[in-house]
Parts: sequence; C-alpha cells; structure tokens
Amino acid sequence: MFKKPVIVFEGVEGSGKSYHILNVSRYLKKRKIKYIKLREPGGSLNAEKIRKLVLNNKSKFNQNTDLLLYLAARSENMDLLKKNFRKKIILIDRFIDSTVAYQHYGLGANLNLINLINKYLLKNLKIDFTFLNIVNKKNMSKRLKDRKSLNRYDKFDYSFYQKVQKGFLKISKKNKKKYQIINSNLDINENKSLIIKQINKLI
Repeated sequence: MFKKPVIVFEGVEGSGKSYHILNVSRYLKKRKIKYIKLREPGGSLNAEKIRKLVLNNKSKFNQNTDLLLYLAARSENMDLLKKNFRKKIILIDRFIDSTVAYQHYGLGANLNLINLINKYLLKNLKIDFTFLNIVNKKNMSKRLKDRKSLNRYDKFDYSFYQKVQKGFLKISKKNKKKYQIINSNLDINENKSLIIKQINKLI
C-alpha cells in the first residue's frame, strides 16, 4: 500500500519546477500509482479562468487584488484537493509558499492576511513535502528567452525574482525536514534522479 502525500513543487520562473513535476507524474503513471496533478493558479475549470485573467499581459491589478485573485483560484481548487486528500498522491505546481514568496516578499502584500485566508481555505489539509527549485540569473534569463510566450509574471525585473527566491529560502528554513532544495543550475538528470529517489521515500 502506497502512502498518499501532498507534494509541492516551488520556485521562480525558469527554475525547472514544472519540468520536474511532469517527470514525477510520468513516473507515477508508469508505476500505476494513483495521483492528481494541479497547477496554481489554475487546476479546476474556474481556477483556470482566473489564471487567464491574472496572468494576462494586459491585466493591471494592485497588490491586494492580485493576491485575492490567486487565493480565489485556490478556493476553487479546495473541493478537488479535499476530495483526493489521503486517497491519491497530490502533486501541486506552486501552492501556499508561492503566495507568500511572490505576494508578500516580492510585492509587499500583508503576510497576516495571506496566512489567515490560507488557514481558512486549507483547514486540515497539510503539505507533506516541498521541492524548492532555485536558479541563478544567467540560467533563468536563458530559459525565459527560450519560451514561446511570456505571461505577466515572466516579465518582472530580476531584482523581483531575487526577492521572491530569497523569500522561498526563508520559508524553507522554518521546517527543513519537509523541504529539499533542488539546484537547477546543475545537471538536470542528476536532479531528476534526486527527486525520484525522494519521491520513493515519500510514497
């Protein structure tokens, strides 16, 4: 019997988190292990509608509207998450740490408000493990240039992403046992093996 943890992949743009969550989902599928995979913002039908709005290059919101839209998208995912909690492995591409790192450390939104709404939305749902992907300026810039299209959050100055990444690292230090730092500046195949090895421990 496999354990059914909630596993989150975090990191700034170009850090490789989406690549690695896709690789893990393929691995689980190959082993015929039940899982669901979500992204934030996005996931459910309504959350994907909010994603289009919040990431649209023409959108201009103040920091509180931005924050509340992300939390609204999360709210739309909660029924799906609670329905599958401890029944299937849950993989999430960005979750509550992203809200704190981007909205608080990056844009200055109120941390108490973020924590209050997250606590209300999540209730008993707990994150078991987080892979935090970090990247340097050179590799981040190269990977963003290689993208076919860029959304609103792909176009900030590097100083913004630096603040966000430092925020992620600060969050991870509060509970080191539940985090694994993945240095995406290193060989991608080494990181794939490292992540799959940890996944096997978790399940």
